[in-house]
Amino acid sequence: MLRSGALTSRDLVAECLRRIDRYDRGLNAFRLVFTDRALADADHADARRARGEDAPLLGVPVAVKEDLAIAGLPTTKGTAAVDTTAPADSGIVRRLRDAGAVIVGRTRMPELGLWPYTESTWAGATRNPWSPDHSPGGSSGGSAAAVAAGLVGAAIGTDGAGSIRIPAACTGLFGLKPQRDRVPLDPDRDVWNGLVAAGPITRHVADAALLLDVLAPGTDHTTAVTDTRSLRIAVSLRPWGPGIPVDPEVRDAVLDTAGLLVDLGHDVTRVDPEQHDLTGPVGFAVRYLTSAATTEHELDRPDRLDARTRAVAALGRSLPAPVVRAALAQTAKLTEHANRIFGDHDLLLTPALTRPPLRIGEWDRRPTIAALLAADRMTTFLHLWNVTGNPAAAVPAGHTRTGLPLAVQLVGPTGDERTVLTAAGQLERARPWTDRRPPAYT
Repeated sequence: MLRSGALTSRDLVAECLRRIDRYDRGLNAFRLVFTDRALADADHADARRARGEDAPLLGVPVAVKEDLAIAGLPTTKGTAAVDTTAPADSGIVRRLRDAGAVIVGRTRMPELGLWPYTESTWAGATRNPWSPDHSPGGSSGGSAAAVAAGLVGAAIGTDGAGSIRIPAACTGLFGLKPQRDRVPLDPDRDVWNGLVAAGPITRHVADAALLLDVLAPGTDHTTAVTDTRSLRIAVSLRPWGPGIPVDPEVRDAVLDTAGLLVDLGHDVTRVDPEQHDLTGPVGFAVRYLTSAATTEHELDRPDRLDARTRAVAALGRSLPAPVVRAALAQTAKLTEHANRIFGDHDLLLTPALTRPPLRIGEWDRRPTIAALLAADRMTTFLHLWNVTGNPAAAVPAGHTRTGLPLAVQLVGPTGDERTVLTAAGQLERARPWTDRRPPAYT
């Protein structure tokens, strides 16, 4: 519509800002809204187009998570503990601007990105557009809530333990965690000991592919979305850790998706990889807790953090250095073991989460360690692929009986986002999800 002249960027950005003003007081998706600059950037985009210029995202409004540096603002990471302002935009923000995108605001996350929900004592709860009593997930919960509510067309999230895939799954969106290092995270390096990747949260698979091409210059993922080739797909319902239940509605969503993939001509096989021993989950937990401690140490005012956040960081500080080194040393072996599934298969299909979205405040009364264990059970299918670095995506897969979104996960071989996008694109065409939107935001 922008390219055809049917819509100006000024009109589109103004409508996004109007919807944010109307809905976000209740939704709480945005930490900051850049009203004046967004409108100025929209006018600039319209002037460029009038001169005959074009760019991949020229005039398109997007939002970015608050852990991505923006020049002149503190990189808050879900906290009130950062005063120092960033001297320059992060590489991701710079690439978006270079592609012509209009950044309308930065979205909320839980403190330090530690939880699969987006809540804090000082900022309150970010709510799920499908149900105000439920969380949109975390840690990119604000990004997902903003897209699901139609406040913006796309948003960028980060994923260190499922933090793109969790909120996408909770809000009925497509969320792609690219291969590790596909999208550079500068000015940061090796975020969370290599667990973190940045990627898009969108309604359409094709939009995510376009954003990935913008964020990772020199790539071409958009053509993969329309690929009709048949794939060898493994299906697993076995959690990473022992004794973790999978909700029956989640299980049904995975099996229904597997059946649809068969109908689309794919070779789908139930293959539950052999159970990992406890070194895998323990190794991830060590990385996670150590990362919390390191991130806390880098803050200007860690005393402003919630008590639960400080407790997680304290657990990380308590870990002996040899234990941390041993966990990091397992990476290559664990990656090799996990990727054996791709010797005979092109993709792995699993649940995204083991249960439907959390209620707001559901875990508030749990002690910190109990809440950590509950989070691990909920996200057990996700965080292995942060350790190994493989590309993985959450794909919408219907709704619960009460109307909450369900999702599946597609995991690709090392470096192969294209195959993930191919399967996701076929699923979207066969089972469109974008025509069903949260009723309160239509």
